[in-house]
Amino acid sequence: MCGILAVFGCVDNSQAKRSRIIELSRRLRHRGPDWSGLHCYDDCYLAHQRLAIIDPASGDQPLYNEDKTVVVTVNGEIYNHKELREKLTSHQFRTGSDCEVIAHLYEEYGEDFVHMLDGMFSFVLLDTRNKTFIAARDAIGITPLYMGWGLDGSVWFASEMKALSDDCERFVSFLPGHIYSSKEGSLRRWYNPPWYTEEVPSTPYDPLYLREAFEKAVIKRLMTDVPFGVLLSGGLDSSLVAAVASRKMAELAAACQWGTQLHTFCVGLKGSPDLRAAREVADYLHTRHHEFHFTVQEGIDALEEVIYHIETYDVTTIRASTPMFLMSRKIKSLGVKMVLSGEGSDEIFGGYLYFHKAPNKEELHKETCRKIKALHLYDCLRANKSTSAWGLEARVPFLDKEFINVAMSIDPEWKMIRPDIGRIEKWILRNAFDDEKNPYLPKHILYRQKEQFSDGVGYSWIDGLKDHANNQVTDAMLVNASFVYPENTPTTKEAYYYRTIFEKFFPKNAARATVPGGPSVACSTATAVEWDAAWSKNLDPSGRAAIGVHDAAYEDAAKTPSAMNGA
Repeated sequence: MCGILAVFGCVDNSQAKRSRIIELSRRLRHRGPDWSGLHCYDDCYLAHQRLAIIDPASGDQPLYNEDKTVVVTVNGEIYNHKELREKLTSHQFRTGSDCEVIAHLYEEYGEDFVHMLDGMFSFVLLDTRNKTFIAARDAIGITPLYMGWGLDGSVWFASEMKALSDDCERFVSFLPGHIYSSKEGSLRRWYNPPWYTEEVPSTPYDPLYLREAFEKAVIKRLMTDVPFGVLLSGGLDSSLVAAVASRKMAELAAACQWGTQLHTFCVGLKGSPDLRAAREVADYLHTRHHEFHFTVQEGIDALEEVIYHIETYDVTTIRASTPMFLMSRKIKSLGVKMVLSGEGSDEIFGGYLYFHKAPNKEELHKETCRKIKALHLYDCLRANKSTSAWGLEARVPFLDKEFINVAMSIDPEWKMIRPDIGRIEKWILRNAFDDEKNPYLPKHILYRQKEQFSDGVGYSWIDGLKDHANNQVTDAMLVNASFVYPENTPTTKEAYYYRTIFEKFFPKNAARATVPGGPSVACSTATAVEWDAAWSKNLDPSGRAAIGVHDAAYEDAAKTPSAMNGA
């Protein structure tokens, strides 16, 4: 991951303004510690903080077309850049960077080229010939991007809120799958897949086709010129990523430099469910496994730094981001700069435990659509920012555009959880990789019950957070929460505690408006809470709030007030 900052239309284009842009860009240096770049043209500034993954020697940014009239600053990876270069044979490339194709695609096709990109990205491009600019974000919002407006009429774009929050009067999260054009002065959606309409599909389930689509998604994300590995929790999703990657290691060009043994990484409290399962998967796959431990106190001590980096006060995101943040620092210390991770599967396949209560296939499909559309506010934000805090890039194969199209076109009847016929959550994914002749994973791992990351690192982690919040927030503070925080009012002491930390770093109304709200149980949307009347009494984002579903569920919501959404 890299950090980008772009400003257009500044009234003040003095040396002082240039210095201010450099200062703000440095707030993103954790994302890209390898190099800093800045291009100034009249009242336009494009800054870049680089994390070098592809072509470390010559791929510094901003990037240009042949005569430098088109300038682009990019955060992300373009996995099909070699195929795109073959369509641009009349163009002269300066670097081996995968992102340079964006400048030449713009030259060739104008603004209508974003759909051709296969990857995770957010970019800003300036055409100096007419002083117009565009900005775009990838289909799902894997990479972060914010857009802001200054009182002087300037327009701002940044990878993180902290780079523009002080200088913009208003700012918002840039919508995934959209492009902004200065010619039109507005956003338009470039990503229009069939599932976006939420119409119920009817394609029959083909396990081999689904398996092949996922294998292709993993393989294309093994494009790298630096050491890499896989985040392995021991759950289904990360284990499948590791299983596929380990089978393909010997075929990689990178294997000549970095070896053919896959590195895997796991974090947890000592004795946690994830550590045990991850070790078993690593032994089965013969990976070089790295196990990191943290204590509840170490996690609590990191909370302020975590919230500063991930820029949210959402309870479940903070719970899960903290161990990931701690693990990323350890991984980076080993010289690793890129990891694959398993985010997105639960949204696509209805893997969260609350999906057990989906009343029918129509409701299940609509909920999966809603969850995918909101990923940029939750799991994508967590996976990107908690790793980028230490200059580590996370890639997510389950959110491959083509794989999503394949998985979301399947008749959702196959995704329904049916204990009466032996179908647990994500059965169609488990079944697709249930190969008797050449097993990808041990059976009991392949069919392990879903654990949310914040639960799997150790159940006492969430309990410890709640206890800490109870000691920091008084009953009176919570009673008056609606007066102090009228927008997205925290309803629990844990939520109140996180909100106070967030407001210290990001006090503007625009900042708090970037964070979603509403009731949730076990990571559901507000709509899905209505699937079970009992859930309204147990609104906690932990998977253990799925009473009657999770093997270690909270025993009785009425007897466990601390289970109420992190109270």
